[in-house]
Amino acid sequence: MSDVKKLLIVEDDLGLQRQLRWAYDGYEVIVAADRGEAIAAMRAEEPAVVTLDLGLPPDPDGTAEGFATLAGILALAPETKVIVASGHGARESALRAIADGAWDFYAKPIDIDALGLIVARAFHVHALEAENRRLAARTEGGTVLGGIITASPEMLKVTRTIERVAPAGVSVMVLGASGTGKELLARGLHEASRRKGAFVAINCAAIPEALLESELFGHEKGAFTGAVRTVEGKIEAAQGGTLFLDEIGDVPPAIQVKLLRFLQERVIERVGGRKPIAVDTRVVCATHRDVDAMVADGSFREDLYYRLAEIVVRVPSLAERPGDAGLLARAFLARHAKAMNPAVTGLSADARAAIDAHGWPGNVRELENRMKRAVIMADARHVTAADLDLAPAEDASAGINLRAARERADRLAIRHALARSDGNISATARLLGVSRPTLYDLLKSYDLGAGAAGA
Repeated sequence: MSDVKKLLIVEDDLGLQRQLRWAYDGYEVIVAADRGEAIAAMRAEEPAVVTLDLGLPPDPDGTAEGFATLAGILALAPETKVIVASGHGARESALRAIADGAWDFYAKPIDIDALGLIVARAFHVHALEAENRRLAARTEGGTVLGGIITASPEMLKVTRTIERVAPAGVSVMVLGASGTGKELLARGLHEASRRKGAFVAINCAAIPEALLESELFGHEKGAFTGAVRTVEGKIEAAQGGTLFLDEIGDVPPAIQVKLLRFLQERVIERVGGRKPIAVDTRVVCATHRDVDAMVADGSFREDLYYRLAEIVVRVPSLAERPGDAGLLARAFLARHAKAMNPAVTGLSADARAAIDAHGWPGNVRELENRMKRAVIMADARHVTAADLDLAPAEDASAGINLRAARERADRLAIRHALARSDGNISATARLLGVSRPTLYDLLKSYDLGAGAAGA
């Protein structure tokens, strides 16, 4: 795939054509003056972003030809980011353009710098979505770490960390709220580690204290009432593989001591046994609790913490992964509709808005459960907000509140560009397609700085 960013400008004013072509010297600019030329350019050049003046001939004083051009572009390439500009009834045109699939709207007269930011952001989002489609394709082939579906830089950073530490054999502690995918990451780590043994998971919070020791270390025949045979524990079952200790923060102090001995000496003794058993098992643990606070108050052994947390990975909540809720919702819909209700094919506009607006306190687990229920309950082809048992977005125009949307997108795009350029202002400005003074103004107005790359 070429790295050249192709921008199609659909504008019948020759003077404005020249001005826009000059302003976008960082892109490969293609120009069209009417619908026919625009559609031909779309077929020949496949631009990622289009700026479209709605006032096109033969109806330069109206918008009918512009909307017909918008429909034609999106019919050819639905993933294209089309930025519509018009001076004709700006609010009404904006509402209709966004409803018809335009990515953004800008009212004339055109401010080149402001439009340049929108264009740069459109290329950025287009690239993210292309990367997401690539990841989704890899997920279908089972090669993405743990089956994680994401396009957020925050979560991709986590998966890259897991991939890097997987072959090293060190103990890993995964921290994050319930439902964020900690076990998926642990499974992905095991698969990437090339260990040939099994992946064995145990939820330490779900097993009573009296039984947890036996579950972990096994027991000998006759060790206690009801022990009619010798049983190996989860640690032995993971010989040559990976043991995943979920909710490690709930392990009682007495068992913490035995876990520490195992991690130090790599031997265990079954309950009721006297013979040390050597075990080659890698330990990955997870918890939603504040382990640092538990160490400080003495409820979790500090020496055990340092044995378990040779590498600490913090998993962001779903609310901290912009865009992932909608992405995951579509993936869950496709998965569950196939098995439960094949008539369901997509999400309605109010469902997409409600998914974006919801805080997802239960994270990915909550989202999947709601999608499963919605697929079963849906009466139409598209799942609605009501099917999801979510309130519609309070403001029906929230999706086209351009000032708020632009500010959110500006912040995200600037952070990404700063990160990619290691905080270099000149390089960041080039990536965003703006001048240095414009970038400085944005950094000041959004209270961002070169350090925002690591924020």
